[in-house]
Amino acid sequence: MPDGRTQMTYQGPAGVETPRTIKVHESDNVAIVVNSFGLKPGTDLPDGTRLVEFVPQGHKVALTDIADGAPILRYGEVIGRAIGDIPRGAWVEESRVAMPVPPDLSALEKATRVPAPLPPLEGYTFEGYRNPDGSVGTKNILAISTSVQCVAGTLDFAIRRIREDLLPRYPNVDDVVAVTHAYGCGVAIGAPQSVVPIRTLQSLATHPNFGGEVMIVSLGCEKLQPERLLPEGKQGIVRLQDEAFHGFDAMIGAILEMAEARLEVLNRRKRETVPASELVVGLQCGGSDAFSGVTANPALGYAADLLVRAGATVMFSEVTEVRDAIHLLTPRAATPEVADALIREMAWYDDYLEQGGADRSANPSPGNKKGGLANVVEKALGSVAKSGSSTIAGVLAPGEKAKQKGLIFAATPASDFVCGTLQLASGMTLQVFSTGRGTPYGLSAAPVIKVATRTDLARRWHDLIDLDAGRIATGEATIEDVGWDLFRLMLDVASGKVKPWSDKWGLFNALTLFNPAPIT
Repeated sequence: MPDGRTQMTYQGPAGVETPRTIKVHESDNVAIVVNSFGLKPGTDLPDGTRLVEFVPQGHKVALTDIADGAPILRYGEVIGRAIGDIPRGAWVEESRVAMPVPPDLSALEKATRVPAPLPPLEGYTFEGYRNPDGSVGTKNILAISTSVQCVAGTLDFAIRRIREDLLPRYPNVDDVVAVTHAYGCGVAIGAPQSVVPIRTLQSLATHPNFGGEVMIVSLGCEKLQPERLLPEGKQGIVRLQDEAFHGFDAMIGAILEMAEARLEVLNRRKRETVPASELVVGLQCGGSDAFSGVTANPALGYAADLLVRAGATVMFSEVTEVRDAIHLLTPRAATPEVADALIREMAWYDDYLEQGGADRSANPSPGNKKGGLANVVEKALGSVAKSGSSTIAGVLAPGEKAKQKGLIFAATPASDFVCGTLQLASGMTLQVFSTGRGTPYGLSAAPVIKVATRTDLARRWHDLIDLDAGRIATGEATIEDVGWDLFRLMLDVASGKVKPWSDKWGLFNALTLFNPAPIT
């Protein structure tokens, strides 16, 4: 983790056959295996450790004898305690690791180690779409929102017609997308937590990539009335229950007529040169593995620092993958109030999980564990590496729009699709997504750059992965090298000069609202 206390060390020269491990912090008593096919019993590591059993790639090997109940250290932090004695050279497999208690939210340092500002990074620009409200988009999209799931099928039909009959006449518009969801009716619309899905939909409707041309398709009788999704002074609602409509064809005609008026406006949008400070970048990880915290995520963190230096807005998220590393973040908060906001979001989610009869042990996934992550503590310590080393300037509640520059924590669940939806609602115009196990995830509303934690994955998924951070594990590149590569790639993608693979293939996940409120 690039927090000033950690120094990654590589054991063994590069080479497929040579035993190779990574120890992240000098105090660690485990290292992860780099070799693609793992290491067999009897293998000697450069530090003198001899493996007593097979250790798969990405999994941990004990570098010392670890007694029953003793701490297991990775990233210089306790990721668990030994279940039984673990001899030196043994595989520190998930079943041998007892999860520690989470950091006490009432005993955290607040703004005690605020990082000094990094030198400004000037002169970097991208080609974006300037909006009337001052925001800048990276795409030019007609988005049509729904106020209730009942109309989703009708809107999908209309979208097909718009793409076939209208879009070819407006070549400057990238696409037309449906902002559909499973909310709007059959829900406790007045429940306190209903603010989360409603705020999310309100924010999505005015996303910078949609050019301010808001349009809502409504049924008419739903609890979430469409006016709540329109900004003040805006028009643009088609109600399917309107008595003026005689038949389905009339409904589709009304949607197409309203869409065409907006396409005419969007078609006049042109890219212009804007400073890098206008970027709003979301950082996310999915299909994580043990390499996430030593290759891709530190590179994302380095690029995040570059963006902050350039004056941009950078969001990191995923509460459950931050909770066990929160003690490393609150000291970096700009003020005690920002630290309190971080703690507020952690506490809210603790309560949310408890009410659902779950706890943080439900994360990680089976794939994460297969990739070498023993528990959510180890996963969180690797996840927060995405935040780099800058001051945490602010905190957003789920679905809340970003209104300031710098490094922001945007509270979301860890689910890829829910996190992506909420980051979009917060105004994210470009996302960087790190993955170790691999995922074809993508978003239609904003470009997604996929970064592999392992070169094996980047080679195998050569037409899905945009950047290989696995070169850090093999010593072919540094975190700084990959961070700069990513920074430059972000500017090219934001400018429309480079299309990420998810855009080339049209691989787009459906938007997924976070709805903690009751369903009636």
